[in-house]
Amino acid sequence: MAEIIDKVAAEQGVEAPLAQSVARVESNYNPFAVSPKGAQGLMQLEPATARRFGVSNSFDPEENVRGGVKYLKFLLDYYQGDYTKAVAAYNAGEKAVDRYRGTPPYAETRDYVARVSKNLKSARQKASRNTGDNAGSKITSGGAETYRPIQASVGSDGQIYYRTP
Repeated sequence: MAEIIDKVAAEQGVEAPLAQSVARVESNYNPFAVSPKGAQGLMQLEPATARRFGVSNSFDPEENVRGGVKYLKFLLDYYQGDYTKAVAAYNAGEKAVDRYRGTPPYAETRDYVARVSKNLKSARQKASRNTGDNAGSKITSGGAETYRPIQASVGSDGQIYYRTP
């Protein structure tokens, strides 16, 4: 499954470790996973999201990954490369992220962003070891190299805030 994710991520211009991290948190790479809310497959696409991104069979691993990575690419473009907002929207939807101007105050979404962030760090380190370069510190998109970590901090109000510098 990891090979499919890496291939589709490269085709879509999405950082492969990010796509891997989302798949791991969403389904733990189970192509037949179904959530209590009806999300399906590796990337846990809800039926409306699957239709929106051209997926007719959410249990076909490559088709599901293609739809999920297209959605991630859309979110990264929509939020101008802000990984935190894109990941939060993958979980809670764009409307919620727009309404709260960032990660919504939902425990599930905050936990989701933290888990994807943790997995992203591990995935980048693994990619760096596998390629023998510093792939964990940068991504290439449209010829420009950038690095967008997700950082968590606790505000004076006791809330956890996520940001990408």
